[in-house]
Amino acid sequence: MDNSSWIGILMLVVGGALVIAEAFVPGFFIIVPGTILVLLGLIALVAPGLLMSWWGIIIFAAITFVVSVATIMFYRRLAPGHKPLSTSMDTLVGMTGEVVREVEPDNISGKVKLGEQIWSAKSSGRIPVGEKVIVTKSQGVHVFVCRINGKEADECRV
Repeated sequence: MDNSSWIGILMLVVGGALVIAEAFVPGFFIIVPGTILVLLGLIALVAPGLLMSWWGIIIFAAITFVVSVATIMFYRRLAPGHKPLSTSMDTLVGMTGEVVREVEPDNISGKVKLGEQIWSAKSSGRIPVGEKVIVTKSQGVHVFVCRINGKEADECRV
């Protein structure tokens, strides 16, 4: 075996290891250099002198470009981007949610789930876990809530 064959085998082994590592730890983008090394290793085994010629630079650049673009397109489809969650205090008033940690008066240790977010909450009376509530006011990082059903609901309308 000549030197380019050994280099081809080495590229295949290292590239294969990177591709396998990506399977276990996705998101590192080590699949890009892994795929490039596998393809270059195959070329080195099939056409031993090709990568050592001036064509080697063109082949390397073309493979790198194609693999990088393909990987970026694949990851965009796999996990499409989304705008970061932002909530203004004005949008919370009138929202309904559920108590996930008992809400007490004069204490913000209670928690309510509003949509997908958990908020610290206060109320004029004790509200147990599982109760449906409505936000009447928001202040800083906590909200004031009232029960949707029952006597307190009639006294506490938005």
